[in-house]
Amino acid sequence: MESWVSSPVGVLTVLCGVAAGFFFLEERTKWKLFEYFPPLIFIYAVPAILSNTGVLSRTSAVYDWLSSTVLPMFLVIMLLKVDIASTVRIMGRGVFVMLFGTAGVVLGAPAAFLLVRDRLPPDAWKAFGTLAGSWIGGTGNMAAVSEGLKTSGQGFGLAVLGDNLVYMVWLPILLGSKSFAKGINRFLRVDKRRIEMLEKVEGDAQDAGRRVKMRHFLYLLVLGFACTWAAEGLSGRLPEFKPVLTASSWKILLVTTMGLTLSLTPARHIPASHELAMALVYIFVANMGARADVSGLAGSAGWFILACYVWIAVHGAFCILGAYLLRVDVHSTAIASAANIGGAASSPVVAAHHNDKLVPVSILMALIGYAVGNYGALLAAWLCHALAG
Repeated sequence: MESWVSSPVGVLTVLCGVAAGFFFLEERTKWKLFEYFPPLIFIYAVPAILSNTGVLSRTSAVYDWLSSTVLPMFLVIMLLKVDIASTVRIMGRGVFVMLFGTAGVVLGAPAAFLLVRDRLPPDAWKAFGTLAGSWIGGTGNMAAVSEGLKTSGQGFGLAVLGDNLVYMVWLPILLGSKSFAKGINRFLRVDKRRIEMLEKVEGDAQDAGRRVKMRHFLYLLVLGFACTWAAEGLSGRLPEFKPVLTASSWKILLVTTMGLTLSLTPARHIPASHELAMALVYIFVANMGARADVSGLAGSAGWFILACYVWIAVHGAFCILGAYLLRVDVHSTAIASAANIGGAASSPVVAAHHNDKLVPVSILMALIGYAVGNYGALLAAWLCHALAG
């Protein structure tokens, strides 16, 4: 039976409409629902329901175009704002705590996978790699790694589900840690001078007030398309180490590297790059939902979510270990974890709760997560694949 919506322009309209519609609802209604179930869940789930009930086509040229062209383009644009030097200058050792947390995500993935691998489909290691992308960087990394690994729609659905169910528990823990700051800082052996330094820090609001003009979007688009074109040509010439490092994985790593290289140039000052990239990210998430076959999702979900809670515990232990070894305060540690697990959407929330002067730098920390997310997630996927036998 032919789907109700099958033309390319119709499919693209539905994907954009779903993404825009839930952010509109979140902004206009202020429903508490969105505090527990962010728009990301609905942006994935609604197209999945539409395509699995025959309303929306599951095979369209639009899906391939979004994967091959739009995804690498938004990766380049998303990475332009990365500023490692400024982040290290303000947060100091807190950045290294974040890297400890990143190591916890990479090593926690195979540890959790080992516990449940017999209960999950054979290619479930791809879902672990996909979720690692989100937990090291953010939604953009999750989408990119999913495309690089060719994760199934079912696997991507597991990653989205695990991401949000863990987030609901982990975010309150990060916020609540402020109430025990004195005791935790004493355990972490934090120098009082570090606390005083954080109270005096001044955020870097660079480029925040620049007016966005039409030409800025043209600059961003030409950079994104040019890097995508170059990566597409180079990726087919590099050696493959299947099933993790394929031509599609090389393409993601190449555009990531190109985006980071551009962040060292004046291109990083082009305004609205992050906003444009994130809009494209959510359209791609809707695209993944539309392509998903959700028939086998229920049987695997419980075991996967159990593994996710074990996994986040490993991440938390690594964050505490890093903070203890480096004598970093609980405020910086909570922000570092949020920059990993929640990305640019959550790190400012945690920073505002702990120390509102750290909101700008919390966004910079999340951008570092974007920078290392694709590399770390593919490593996590490789480790899980090695255990999958």
